Parts: sequence; C-alpha cells; structure tokens
Amino acid sequence: MNTEKRLYLNTITALANQVVLLITGFVIPRLIIEHYGSDVNGIVNSIKQFLQIIAFLELGVGAVVQSSLYSPIANNNFHQVSAVMTSGVKFFRKIGFILFVYVVILCFLFPNMGNNNHSSIYSITLILAISISYFAQYYFGLMDSFFLTATQKGYIVYFLQIITMILGAIITVLCIEFDFSIQVVQLSVSIIYLMRPFFMRMYLNKHYKINRHLKYKTEPIKQKWNGIAQHIAAVCLDSTDIVVLTIFSNYLTVSVYSVYSLVVSGVRAIITSATQGVMALLGEYWAKKQDNKLNATFEYFEWLINALAVLGWSCTLVLIVPFVKVYIGHVTDYKYYVQPMFAIIITLAYAFHTLRLPYNVMILAGGKYKETQSIYIWSTIINIFLSVFLVIKLGLIGVAIGTLLSMLYQTVQMANYVYRQLLRKEIKIFVKQIIFDVLIFTMIVMINMSIISDINNYLQWILNALITFLVSFIIVVIANLIFYKKNMKRLQMKIFNKRMAKK
Repeated sequence: MNTEKRLYLNTITALANQVVLLITGFVIPRLIIEHYGSDVNGIVNSIKQFLQIIAFLELGVGAVVQSSLYSPIANNNFHQVSAVMTSGVKFFRKIGFILFVYVVILCFLFPNMGNNNHSSIYSITLILAISISYFAQYYFGLMDSFFLTATQKGYIVYFLQIITMILGAIITVLCIEFDFSIQVVQLSVSIIYLMRPFFMRMYLNKHYKINRHLKYKTEPIKQKWNGIAQHIAAVCLDSTDIVVLTIFSNYLTVSVYSVYSLVVSGVRAIITSATQGVMALLGEYWAKKQDNKLNATFEYFEWLINALAVLGWSCTLVLIVPFVKVYIGHVTDYKYYVQPMFAIIITLAYAFHTLRLPYNVMILAGGKYKETQSIYIWSTIINIFLSVFLVIKLGLIGVAIGTLLSMLYQTVQMANYVYRQLLRKEIKIFVKQIIFDVLIFTMIVMINMSIISDINNYLQWILNALITFLVSFIIVVIANLIFYKKNMKRLQMKIFNKRMAKK
C-alpha cells in the first residue's frame, strides 16, 4: 500500500473514530442518567477520571517512544525496532503494575470520598469493572498501537477502536434494556475493549518479526523524560475539575460537569484536528533554519486556529445550554443541569485552551521543553489551587474559574515566549489577534442570542444550530476578508487546490 493511500485511510478512519466517539459519548451517559440516575453517572465519571490519572505516570514517554520508532522503521532496522519495543514494553508493564496497586488503594479510599451514598461493595465492584480495560491497555496494548501508528498503519488502531466502541455501545444498551446493574454494564464494556490489544498483537505477530525479549546494551529510547511538564499540565487540565468535585462536592455535581464536558471536549477535539501534521512541518523548517517559511506557515496556522476557535466557540456558547436542556430531558434533577454561568466560563476556558494550540505546537516543534516547563508548571498550580479554593463556595463555577484563569495564563505566557524567543517578532501581533477575536466573538454571541428561538426538542435545536452557524460563519468570513485578506486568499487557494503564490 502506497503512502498516499495510507494517509487517506488514516485520515478517514481517524475522522470516523472521532465521530463514533462523539456519538457514543453523548448517547451512553444520557441512557445511564435516565436509567440509573445522575448520581450513578457521576460516580462512573469520577472513577474513570481517577483511573485516568494513571496517565500521569506516563510522563510524556509515549510521544518519545513513538518518535523513537520512526527512524529504525524507515531504515528497516528491526533489530533497533525490537530494542525500542522491548524497552517500551518494560516501561509500560511497570505502569501496569503501578495501576494494579493504585486500583487496590483506590478501592479502599474512594468509597469514603465526598458525599458517597453507595456502599463500599458497590463502589469497589464498579472500580474493578471499569479498571480492567485500563490495565489491558497499559500492560500490553500501548506499544503495539505506537508501532502501528509509526508504520503509518494507524488506521488499524482506529478501526479496532471504532468496532469496539460500537460493540460496547450495543452491549451497554442491551444491558440497560435488561435492567442489569451498572457494574455488569461497565464490566461487559471492559471485556469488549480487551479485544483491541488482543487483535493488535495478533496482527503484529503475523506481519512483523519483533523480538520482544531482546537484550540491549544501551537505552534505545533517548530523551525518555522530555516533555514531563507539558504532560503533567495536560493530565491536570483533563482531571483536576472532576477530581476536585468528587472530593469536595457530590456525584450529582460531577454528573452535571461531565455533561457539559462532553460538549466542550467534542468541540475542542474537532478544532484540534486542524493541528495534525503541522508540528512536523514547523519542526522541519525550524531545524533547517528556513525562517521565512517558518514565519509564513506559523502566521497562517495561528490565524486559522483563531478563526476556527471564534467560529466554533461562539456557536458553542449560544447553543450549549439549550442542548443540555434537550439532552437531559425531564429527569428528576433536571433543574441542576441548567447552569448558564458555568456554561459561559467553561466554554471560555476551553476556548483559550484552543487558542494556545499554535504556540504549544511551535514549542514542541522547536524542542523547547526545558525552557518552557515553568509555564506549564505554574498553569497547573493555578488550576489546582484556585479550583480547590473556589469549589467550596462556588461549586461548579469555582472549578471552571480555576480552569479559565490557568488557560488564560498559559496562553499569554506561551505566546509571549514563542514571539520573543522563537519567531523574534513583537508580541503586539498576538495582542491584535486577541482583540480582534474578542470583538468578533462578542458580536456573534450578541446577534445570535437575539435571534435564537425557544428550543424544546432536538429538531428545534438543530434548526437553531444551523441558523447560528450560518450567521457566525458569515460574520467570521466578512471580518477576516476585511482584516486578514492575505490569509483568506491563502485559504481559498488551499480549498480549491491551487498552487500557493510565492510571498
């Protein structure tokens, strides 16, 4: 299979995987809330978030492991490939063992956290049911997925994820329909997810000769501990809020947060997809000291992310509360899910997380891990400290404020570093872009809020969403044609597949 076909398959399956993830991510929690209640949905999300913290121990090694495979695979050096795989397997088996110990400790501590109204047996069996898939992933699944991705066969990984997610959703629906306990539901899904590493291992054993017990003299994975601060910041962003709410609030609040998180995480994933492949290109220009190409590519990339962010997040802010109302329906605790102020703050927090993407990508492309680690560390401290301090008085809004301020700090500091240290340009370009974004964002929200109609069902929401998107799209296009005409022309050339004019 040629490179072009693999790229096509990888792109299509990655997009399909994201679509299935979004659909199942919305459908399953709604069924759980409706059948078991918000409290159970909250405890399930809390447990998953506590288990996700184990990713903290990966410390960014996964990205380094995958990059270590590129060169030996390209040179068909399977002795070196085996060395990298052996080293990686050893590392992730240690993580698997730590996960086992962590789950045992969690079984003792979790039942006593927050306002847990369930018995210890109930919580422990649910933890064990959910943790099975996590254990399989870290014990022998990750390295195989890294290898397939490095060989440009990520479509196999995505395909397995799609199949298991669909099967998991079907099993969940059937279990709920037959009124099985939530423990049986989660255990059934975990068993389905065990298929992923099993079939990946079968495929690798059939098509590649990898010595998983190779004895090597020197460590084959160089710079194994690079990117620790960045990884910690990413884990804390995704985990802090729910962990804090679990400890200091209740599972109903966790359930409310998780529903809004479904929406903002989905929007973030869609916008983030625009960064695929850009880091490698910027890294190439940086390494070759091709400053003109570097600056031109970054300028366009930064503008594109900002335009997509303004379009995506302005629509989200207008539509998120009406969507949650329709999504939740008329469950007993319906009123607790209507949180307009929380919706505004969490949307703005994730909007800034999106705006920081160009600077984060540029820092990673330039390999400036050590130089920027203080930015990531301080943003993590701000997030944790403010979330814990504010959650007691403000609840959901408190943790959202912590996330917003940490993202605002990180975005400004990263932009300042990239402009001054890497691009050698004035920071006023960034300030101008942000002022432009805020003005257009505010205009879009105000106009759409004035024309949006009452929404009582999905059809009404879809119609309003189409109108909102159309109005927002027109405003964004017109504004950028006036103020960023050069970048709009470049985008037009890309859309129509024309050769870009030399600057």
